[in-house]
Parts: sequence; structure tokens; C-alpha cells
Amino acid sequence: MDFDPVIRIADPCKPIEIDATRPLEIEVGCGKGRFLTRRAAENPDCDFIGIERMLGRVRLFASKCRCMGIVNARVLRLEALYTFHYLLPDHKVRRVYVFFPDPWPKRKHRSHRLFGPMFLDALWKRLETHGRIEFATDHAGYFDAVCECFAADRRFGRVEPMPRPPEVWTEFETMFREKGMPIHAAAWEAMPQDDDPELEPLRIPEECEPREGVARRVRIDREDGEKD
Repeated sequence: MDFDPVIRIADPCKPIEIDATRPLEIEVGCGKGRFLTRRAAENPDCDFIGIERMLGRVRLFASKCRCMGIVNARVLRLEALYTFHYLLPDHKVRRVYVFFPDPWPKRKHRSHRLFGPMFLDALWKRLETHGRIEFATDHAGYFDAVCECFAADRRFGRVEPMPRPPEVWTEFETMFREKGMPIHAAAWEAMPQDDDPELEPLRIPEECEPREGVARRVRIDREDGEKD
């Protein structure tokens, strides 16, 4: 059977099958795969997983893998926090890349940001000892917030970020740099610490739970639309 770059999830409670004999690197928000496919091509002895929510980008990533003959990179269409929390093995990931995530700049939307206590718990749990996370953004406020988040967590130690040549810049980074906008980058490594047996289950915040009034209003709007 031909290699399928897309990871198919039949059971969202069952961890992804990972080759324990090979190192693993993951990119969150891999887009069309410009960075990750190049890294996979240059490192055939390592496996790579891209996490991407947008279907069109998932298809482009998969198409790029097929065209380039890459068989050590796959893409998963799922939420990053859920993936790290439930679908990855403990202390297996060598590197995690998060380049130019949505900064959710409005104060009322900041709870949607990826970096927070729950993600750091899952991140440390999945990284191997001294495994690294590489982060870059054009948003200075978000960069400062992420740095503060890691500085307050003794499980991580700051290190120098990796160099990234222009040929692996994302479309967003290329656009930002062409406009002369500053790019902020940092990296941290997972420090050895006592390990908790398992992560606490993810819970939906109360403000995100569906409310009867909202559900009823949506239903009425749909019914009105059908009448038109």
C-alpha cells in the first residue's frame, strides 16, 4: 500500500502509532509544510508530524510529501492541545516547533492562545529530557507573554533558538520580514524533573459550554432561514 501522509484518527482516545526506535519531531500549525517537509528531507532517520487544523493546508502538505517522495513526515488534522494531551507517548518527542501561531491579541480572546499551563504540562510530558521547543512570532506582546510563561515553570530552561534560513520561512514570516517587521524567537529545553503518573483530563471552561438559550436561538435562526 502506498504511504499515506495523512494520519487517520479512528479512535480519538487511542494514541497515535509511533515508531519507538526513531526520533520524533512535531510542528504545531505546519501550514502547507514548507518548513517540516524540508527538515524531513534533510533528516531521513527522524520521523516528523505536522499538526494543522485547515483542511486545504493538510491536503497541500500531503501532496507535497507525495511529490517530493517524503515518507518520514505525516500530517494530522486536529487541535494541538488535544493531540499533546492524549495522542502522544511520554517523553518521546525530540523537538516541537511553533512558528507564528495566532496571537489572539484582543484581551477577551487571550484564553484561546496555545501557550498556557495546560499546554506546558502536556508539552513537558511529551518532550524527551533536554528535548526542545522552538518558538517564533511577530507579535511582541505575545512573545513576552510566552517567555513569562516558561520563566515561571522550572521544568523548562531557556536555550538559544535554532537558525532558520529564508528557504524555510513561512509565508507569514516572509511577508513580515519584507515589511521590515521584527521577528521574535526563543527556545526552551525540558529539564529533568519528577514525573506525574498522568495528565489531568481536559475540561471545557464554563464560559465555553453550550447554553440552552444560545442553542435555542441558533435553532430558531436556522428554521427562519429554511422558511426563506
